[in-house]
Amino acid sequence: MTNLSLLDHQNFEARVAPQRSELLAHCYRMMGSLSDAEDLVQETLLRAWRRRDTYVEDASLRAWLYRIATNACLDALRKRRRRVIPLNYEEESSAADPIPPAVSDPIWLEPFPDALLAPLDQHPEGRLLIRETLSIAFMAALQLLTPRQRAVLLLSDVLDWSDAEIADLLGTSVSAVKSALHRARAGTAEAKRGQFQEASLIQDEALRVQVSAYVRAWETADVEGLIALLRDDATFSMPPIPSWYRGREEIRRLVSRTVFAGEASGRWRLLPTRANGQITFGLYRQAESGGWRAYGIQVLTPFEYQIADIITFRDPALAARFGLPDTV
Repeated sequence: MTNLSLLDHQNFEARVAPQRSELLAHCYRMMGSLSDAEDLVQETLLRAWRRRDTYVEDASLRAWLYRIATNACLDALRKRRRRVIPLNYEEESSAADPIPPAVSDPIWLEPFPDALLAPLDQHPEGRLLIRETLSIAFMAALQLLTPRQRAVLLLSDVLDWSDAEIADLLGTSVSAVKSALHRARAGTAEAKRGQFQEASLIQDEALRVQVSAYVRAWETADVEGLIALLRDDATFSMPPIPSWYRGREEIRRLVSRTVFAGEASGRWRLLPTRANGQITFGLYRQAESGGWRAYGIQVLTPFEYQIADIITFRDPALAARFGLPDTV
């Protein structure tokens, strides 16, 4: 095994490069923000370079880097607000009320492009675990935990670290780790169950037909066609607008007077992509000058062959993040 302390910076970068994608996903889970995660990966590798003489040759390089990354995230989280989705920001809204102004502070959970995920595990169970711990529902639940609970859960359930190893990293007792893990698992259990079901359905032909119907409804401004695809208790949100809406009738009233109002057929175009292991579209709005301009990224959560949640991250800059064009 190569002694890291003997490497120059270029060779050190090459040695740790295979871990970069994993570290990015880990930092994203901790921070809830892709931009913050990218900064924390850079900070992790900088700390690793400076401390390379502390690396024990026979130890796991991956585990050593995860220790550094976790501590870097915990340090950063002392100075940052938690990231949320509208459902965790305020009470549900009425479609009869005016749309509130956007909250531009960096408080919103950001979507994570699946293209940034490395093929970490060739087994279906491993791929499922990686994606289910990135789902919007799981990420939203994760951000409601304390930073240390977050770290304990990820190190235990995603990275398969022992309680003793986690306690050593966090400078705490094994009993404290067990207590934090129990609370963290309880806080995220429902979100994980929902994502397991979606993952099991994702290749289902019936779901593909439903997704095609969803695209058709948006592109033709078919309100009833959209509503027919939703669960009775479906939710709809559009961060950075803080309001969110629950139920078919509320969503019907909302889209009828906003996104599908007036002569809306042809107003929207959807391009398929993937975020957080879920069905996702780049959303484009018709421009006065012609064509369609990037509007944001829309992530769907199916459940039992119906759509349980639609969240539209309203940020045109996200198109480039997902390798999508600015205009179509």
